Amino acid sequence: MDGIKYAVLTDKSIRLLGKNQYTFNIESGSTKTEIKHWIELFFGVKVLAMNSHRLPAKSRRMGLIMGHTMHYRRIIITLQPGYSIQPIKKIKNFNQNT
Repeated sequence: MDGIKYAVLTDKSIRLLGKNQYTFNIESGSTKTEIKHWIELFFGVKVLAMNSHRLPAKSRRMGLIMGHTMHYRRIIITLQPGYSIQPIKKIKNFNQNT
């Protein structure tokens, strides 16, 4: 599970929860098959599809030297019908009630 950094909770990712899609940030060196295997084992769900894209690095200045933040990828996972990831599902229900 070291490849998955954290779940992403933005406006778009909360909208995708209605389509049974979950968004995570992962390390850039991880492959899709590794991430699929980790998600299925850790959460006990079946993954139907995965889409990923590499986010642009942000520039940072340290004195005279220009650097970049760490690179990471964002992955959108579609689960098979009947499966859900519970902690994120509770956040979605909380947002709909307010």
